[in-house]
Parts: sequence; C-alpha cells; structure tokens
Amino acid sequence: MALVLHVDLDQFIAAVEVLRRPELAGLPVVVGGRGDPTERGVVATASYEARAYGVGSGMPLRLAARKLAKAATEPVFLPVDAAAYDEASAEVMGVLRSLEWGGLPVLVEVLGWDEAFVGPAPGHGDLGSPTAFGQRIRDVLVERTRLRSAVGIGDNKLQAKLATGFAKQRVEGALAREAGAGIGEEAGPGGQVRGQGTYVISDATWFEEMGSRPTTALWGIGKKTADKLTALGLATVEDLARAEPALLAGTLGPTTGPWLRRLGRGVASDEVDATPYVARGHGREETFQEDLTDWADVEREVARIARRVVEDIEAEGRPAVRVELKIRFRPFFTFTRSHKLKAPTSDPDALAAEAVALLDRVDKDRAVRLLGVRLEMADPAD
Repeated sequence: MALVLHVDLDQFIAAVEVLRRPELAGLPVVVGGRGDPTERGVVATASYEARAYGVGSGMPLRLAARKLAKAATEPVFLPVDAAAYDEASAEVMGVLRSLEWGGLPVLVEVLGWDEAFVGPAPGHGDLGSPTAFGQRIRDVLVERTRLRSAVGIGDNKLQAKLATGFAKQRVEGALAREAGAGIGEEAGPGGQVRGQGTYVISDATWFEEMGSRPTTALWGIGKKTADKLTALGLATVEDLARAEPALLAGTLGPTTGPWLRRLGRGVASDEVDATPYVARGHGREETFQEDLTDWADVEREVARIARRVVEDIEAEGRPAVRVELKIRFRPFFTFTRSHKLKAPTSDPDALAAEAVALLDRVDKDRAVRLLGVRLEMADPAD
C-alpha cells in the first residue's frame, strides 16, 4: 500500500514575521500589501490572534482594520516581504529533504512556500507508523526552524491533502483558544500542539470521512463545478462517487467527467515527484491607490511593470515565449489577455511593447484599478 504525507505550515507568513520580530508574539498580526490598512491591498495571511476577529486571507486590508478595531491589543499591519518567505521556505524544504524514512531519504514534492508532499523512496525498509513519522516531521521542523506545521496522511495525494485540512482545523482551534493566553498543557516545543497536528484519511475511511460532505470539500472542485454537479442531483461526495459514468462524461466531458468521479471515490495519484521545481514564468502586478483614468498612464504603467518582469526572467537566463496582461477595472472586473510571441526574446523594449499592445484587446471605457504582466519562459535547455 502506498503512503503519502502532506505537510502544511501553520500561518506561515505571519509566523515568519513573528520569528523576525519576537515582540509581535501574541498580537493580532496582519500581513498584506504595503502594510498600510488605509491603502488598497489584501490580507496575505493573519495570525491566530487576528483570525479570532474574523480576519482572513484575501480580505481587503481596510475591512481587516475595521474588524480589528475592537481587538484588546493594537493590531500590527506589515508589508509582504517575499524574499524573507522564500528564504524561510527553502530552509523548511531542506529540513524535509534531510529526513530518512524506512532507511532512505524521503521524496519531497514542493507545492509552494508552505506545503509539500512527502513520501518514502523506492526500495525503503520498514516504515513503521506513518502517524509517528508525521509527528516526527512536525517536531523536527519546530526544532530546526521554529515553525509549526500540520501533517495529513493518506493512501494518495488527494487523501493526504484533505487530511491536512482536518489536522489544521484541530491545531488552529487549539492555538486560537490559547492565543494571547500562553501555551496550554498539550503544547510541546515552540508551541507545538501534540496529538492534534496529524490526521489520517485512507481508502478504508474515505466515505466515513468525506461521503456526506459537499463536493466543494474535494481538492480540485470549485463552486462553478459544484453548481453543475448539483444541477445533476449530485450534492455530496458520495453522490458523485456513485454517479453514472455516462452521465458525467456526457454532461461534463469525456475527460473531466470520469476524473470528477474518481475524486468522489477518493482515487488519485500516489506518486511523489521530487523533480526540482522549475518556474514556467514570472509575473508582477500592482494595485493603484488611485484609479488610472488616462490611458496614456495605463500604457506607461504596463510598460514599466513589463520591464520589471524582464529582469526576473533574465535572472533565470530563459527568454519569454508568451506575454500575458492582467487588468482590473473599477469596481472589480478582472480580465486577462495573452499572446504567444513569434520568437523567444528577452528584449525589454520588445516585451514592453507586446504587453502594451494587449491593451488593444480590452474596452477602454472604465477606470483601471490593477495592472499585471506575466512572461512565460522557454523550457530550460536540460
């Protein structure tokens, strides 16, 4: 039987900021935008102390400030510092790769700053208890990085990812109750909540754990797809698992339909791919504190942002093959437009001109709130 573990760090960005500024421990900390709640911007993450007041990721900073107006202690707003989070993430992934399970180094598949799949290497020996190994991961991460985590365990990636969600709910519930009041008796080193940070979902427990939940509880199903399933009379995970394959294929497509049914049955890949991550592209975007109404200004800003992204791809040594523009109009209408280049290039003037040209593919009858440019790069030579 295959085993997959999913490791997800707790309140990663906020936790990194607290490690950099220990005086912030126990305070409601919000990270987002330029750290000014009077400006436009969204919450990247919030500490448990801030979450207790309803602050969450993706929320406008101004709304977060209103929610925290009643906080017992003064909230702290901080700007996003991507370089610091890159460094902390690299340290975490290095720790994971240093671990052995069954006598061999583990396989680590990085999913982002704060999460990764972990699996045993081929040819491993006795793995022992996966729950015990999951707890070992949590303990080692706290010991070496001072960052807390939750671990989900499953027979495949889908089950492990969902199990981590349940583990995080237990950890967050315990830590939220303790926030600002010290660490309780269940906590271990560094505030690690023992016995509550691992969770298991397996083939044997799939329907018990997931069967009665809405289809949106599945990793990979969003509201639009769930609405389509509900229209077919498939409201729960078990409904989806027992649906007629022909119905799903005929309504949602010959590829998507069967894939969704497999999700409902808890079937997914169990292969942990340790191939190093290679970025497909780089992008930057900017929310303007005052809407842009003059299209000459819009063109100038698109060109400026594009040139900054060119610096990012030049650092990779790979030319761009596609340019994408993101534009958000007032009040909140967002569009993307893209164009494949005739030939790969890293020329900043040419790429800035390509990005600006994409503005001709949107209506210019509204004020602009946000602009972004993304450059997709050619594949690496190796």
